[in-house]
Amino acid sequence: MTSDEILKAVFPLLEGADLAACMAVCKQWQNIAQDDYFWKCLCAKKWPSTCKNSSPPITYHKLFKTFYKRENKRTLLPPRISLHDLEFYIDFWADEKLLFSQVVPGPVLQKGNWSPPPEISPSMGFQGPDYKLRLPVNPQFSVPYSQTVRGSVLVARKDTNKVACIARDAMFDYIERSSCRALAFDYLALSPAHPFVSGIRAWIALLFDEDGVDGDDGDIDVFGIEMDFCDAANSEYEVLWLLDMLDWK
Repeated sequence: MTSDEILKAVFPLLEGADLAACMAVCKQWQNIAQDDYFWKCLCAKKWPSTCKNSSPPITYHKLFKTFYKRENKRTLLPPRISLHDLEFYIDFWADEKLLFSQVVPGPVLQKGNWSPPPEISPSMGFQGPDYKLRLPVNPQFSVPYSQTVRGSVLVARKDTNKVACIARDAMFDYIERSSCRALAFDYLALSPAHPFVSGIRAWIALLFDEDGVDGDDGDIDVFGIEMDFCDAANSEYEVLWLLDMLDWK
């Protein structure tokens, strides 16, 4: 038998990774291993139905090379917007009284631009894996436990002059005493261009000083605001991609 005949007898017995390695040995091995018959034999083991098509849309070599191994998570490309393109319109009410109303440039909310006051307990968990947008409240305000607090957040794009809604009249109905946060959430209204994406929440938190709370009927003294999308986005890039998917009007 010639060397070519030996290789043609051995190659059908190999697994895909071994056959691919043989293609890197020399020109002779590469030319023989490129025969789509060998790759059809491999595909027949994994996806028998693909071999029933007399004219497959792609070669069996490409089919096996593309799909035999589970694809690793791809690196996220840079988003098409930045925090410098955004302005946030943030409003909070207690019953009918306006507590806070401010236009906040995107970079002000960027992670790392602000640390809590030194008297705030470190147990509040300001360090962690989740990406959060934070804003100090100055002057600080107090909210009685007996009042219902609601909040709305709109965001505007300076590059397109469009506005989208992040939270609409969300009610702060949960107090997390362990981390000194009053929490509210709303589901994001995403663009119709993403019809199969839903159920993503924007979480808004009022940060308060645990030492400023006097019993269950006292006031909470708010010193900061926190916003995150931990259901779907845990980095600045992911947050910006998510905001770009909003229903901009």
